[in-house]
Amino acid sequence: MALPSNTFSTYAAVGNREDLTDDIYRVAPTETPFVSSVQNAGRAKAVNHEWQTQDLAAPDTGNAVLEGDDATTDAATPTVRLGNICQISDKVARVTGTQQETAKAGRDDELAYQVALKKLELKRDMEAILLNNQAKGAGNTTTARTLAGVESWIKTNTSMGSGGANPSAADGTGTRTDGTQRAFTEAMLKTVLQSIWNEGGNPDTIMVGGVNKQRFSTFTGRATVQEEAKTKKIVAAVDVYESDFGTLKVVPNRFQRARSALVLEMDKWALAFLRNMKEVPLAKTGDSERKQIICEYTLESRNEKASGGVFDLTTT
Repeated sequence: MALPSNTFSTYAAVGNREDLTDDIYRVAPTETPFVSSVQNAGRAKAVNHEWQTQDLAAPDTGNAVLEGDDATTDAATPTVRLGNICQISDKVARVTGTQQETAKAGRDDELAYQVALKKLELKRDMEAILLNNQAKGAGNTTTARTLAGVESWIKTNTSMGSGGANPSAADGTGTRTDGTQRAFTEAMLKTVLQSIWNEGGNPDTIMVGGVNKQRFSTFTGRATVQEEAKTKKIVAAVDVYESDFGTLKVVPNRFQRARSALVLEMDKWALAFLRNMKEVPLAKTGDSERKQIICEYTLESRNEKASGGVFDLTTT
């Protein structure tokens, strides 16, 4: 069947208006579990931000003294002074004068819209940087400063694959050596949890990538998928883990290294800002407008013995 002769249709029309909605759909993830839940240490006052940790002397099972004996002074345990470097991260949005004035769908102000996107992107960058296996670096006139990420601090309580090695010191100056990857097991996790407890830590959060979040959901009590008949829901996930040493949240994180399961006591980590995230208008150099979103920040590892990690995990 054909279109009747001389019938004017959309195929011939040249003046029909476009049908473009005012909605813009975005699926790229913006959840940053570490940045969103870590403590705010307040303002850093120098490029090298420092703090102190304190330990106690080991228990002395031979602590018995004679009646009437003179008191003997015990050795003091000094504090340990640690520090991390403030890293500068930024994003720059730039829009031409023409695009700024052109009628647009889904936003009125193009520059404001691009700035909003850049802020989300910068937050994602910070999440990945803070959780990364990155050592601190003081930088110079040709090399940017870098902060030490979570993985470069964790040394005491770890499980690693063959050939893996912890940083040489728990001070952010080195990185961990990756070992042979192996499947995540509950036995590995239990080993790390007990080690943390022995050191005095009370971890409350386990952060894992997507593959190992699913593998975690097969641990004890969840090897079989459960179905709730009343709600007709199938429950196959573990979001809270009841360990012998306390209850921990299990949080999937898209921006950490997928080969690592981080076992964290969150109040022993904090963010310090030399400069909070802010917008800075940049000078015009032509027919465009620019804004820089910039932040200068670092990570406090208040005591790495309160946390740990299962490293060198398979990711497929």
